[in-house]
Formats: sequence, structure tokens, C-alpha cells
Amino acid sequence: MVDVQAYILLFLIWLIPTILLRKLFSNRSGSLLPPSPLALPIIGHLHLLLPIPHQALHKLSNRYGPLIHIFLGSVPCVVASSPEMAKEFLKTHESSFSNRPSSAVVDYITYGTQDFSFAPYGPYWKFMKKLCMSELLGGKTLDQLLPVRSDEIMCLIELLSRKAKAFEAVDVGAELIRMTNNVVSRMVMSKRCSENENEAGDIKKSIHEIAELTGKFNVSDFIWFCKNLDLQGFKKRIRDVAEGFDTMIEKIIEEHQEKRRKNKQDSDGDQVKDLLEILLDISEDESSDIRLTRENIKAFILVIFHP
Repeated sequence: MVDVQAYILLFLIWLIPTILLRKLFSNRSGSLLPPSPLALPIIGHLHLLLPIPHQALHKLSNRYGPLIHIFLGSVPCVVASSPEMAKEFLKTHESSFSNRPSSAVVDYITYGTQDFSFAPYGPYWKFMKKLCMSELLGGKTLDQLLPVRSDEIMCLIELLSRKAKAFEAVDVGAELIRMTNNVVSRMVMSKRCSENENEAGDIKKSIHEIAELTGKFNVSDFIWFCKNLDLQGFKKRIRDVAEGFDTMIEKIIEEHQEKRRKNKQDSDGDQVKDLLEILLDISEDESSDIRLTRENIKAFILVIFHP
């Protein structure tokens, strides 16, 4: 019901400006984009209400050429629909178009794009990419955490064996998802998301709700005069979810730090560390090129869990 109301509201918001813009731009033949690495002609204001976006864009490219400029609400977008134009964006001018689009929900849950996936292209993004390749997701770390993955696979096999002996049905897809969640959770912070078949951890629930909110259409992201109105109530929902996640992950970080303080004098350097411990090590390394903040660590963990 909420989604239907949101789309009705969006349609009404779209209708009046559309009528006005058609009158205003009925005699307009074209203009130029703001200065950028590429000089691109604009084709005017086009309004698309077709069910499949990529087909609509394909039809536009057949009519106007391989490079067009359109508006998604009030957000300007450039569409490249040929190999030559794609090469310009993805290779020749890659650094100018590497950033992901910003959204109110993503900006809030990532502590102002303090994570890796949505961070703007620059020194921090390059540092995190190097860190992922060499430390966090490198071959050495994955090899050290192999027992975690093997243990969860054995748990799944034992569960299937018990079900088979009891002649009980098994949702294999759901069990594989549960096993994957447990593997990721244990590799990241040495905790399981699901201790048994009917129990899901609070973090898993928070991540799923965050994923739902980030995947929904938000009027405020596309209609400039709605930016601060929160017509769909997203800000309140994401604030509640994000605060709950922040509280849980803060508790886990504190537990890790307390464990680190106790084991610091006994550490021999061969202890297997989860990803959170590696991140805490880097945040305390004064010789590091970039010092990770608490927000960087929490945002990175959230993105790792994000489906």
C-alpha cells in the first residue's frame, strides 16, 4: 500500500512539471552540457514512462545516436550505447566517471560514504582497494580462514544427513544461504548469524532491512524540491535501522578490542585473525598511509554483509 501511494505521489509530482516543461521547451532545439571531459549535445527533456528502462534507452539511442543526455527527474544522466562511447567512459575518461551515484539512504548508512564501495574515487578508495587485495581479501587471509569455511560446510552436510535419516524435507536454497551468511559472519567477526535453523542474528536482520531500503525508489533522490521532505518516510526508517546496526557493531568492536588487550602480551604473530581484527590493526598502525576511523571500519563491515 505504501509503494502504491508513493508511485501515485510521484506521478502527481511529475505531471505538473511535465506540462509546464512541455510548454517551456516546445520550441527548444538543444543546448550543451556543463563543461566536462566530453562535449556532449543535449536532446532536450524526454520523459520515459516505459516498463523496461533499457529498452526505452535503446529506442532513444536508435533515434538520437550513441550518446544522449536525459533527465531522471531532476538528475542529469548521460547514456552511452555503443562500444566506442563505452570505451570513452570506461577507459579514456574513467577517473571522471568512476563515482557511484549518491542517494540519501546510502549516504546515511555508510556514515557519509566512509565505506569502500560507495567512497568517491581518490586516495582513500585507492588505499582500500590495495588493502582488500593485499590484506583483507588476499590469498593469505583466505587460506588462514579456510577452516571456517570447511567447518560451515561440514555443518551443512551434517544437517542434510540428519534430515535425510529422518525423512524430512529440506529447503536446500535456504540452507545454502544460511551457510554463506555464517561463513561471511565468522570470517568478518568470528560470530555466526544463525546458530540454528530457526534463529537469525540481529545483524542479519538489520542488513536485510537496509538492503530493502537501499533498493527502493526514493522520490527525494530524483526530484530536487522533495529532497528535504521525506515524503515516503525513508529517513525515519533508515535512521532506526542504522542506529540499531551501529549499536550492535559497536558492541562487537568493543568485545574484539577487549580480547585484543587481554591477548596482546601472549600474541606470537601466528594467531588467525578475522577481518575485523585486521581492520583494527590497520587503524592502530601509525605508519599507515591512511588511518582508518571507527566509521570506516563499521561502514566496511556493513558493505561486506550487504547482499
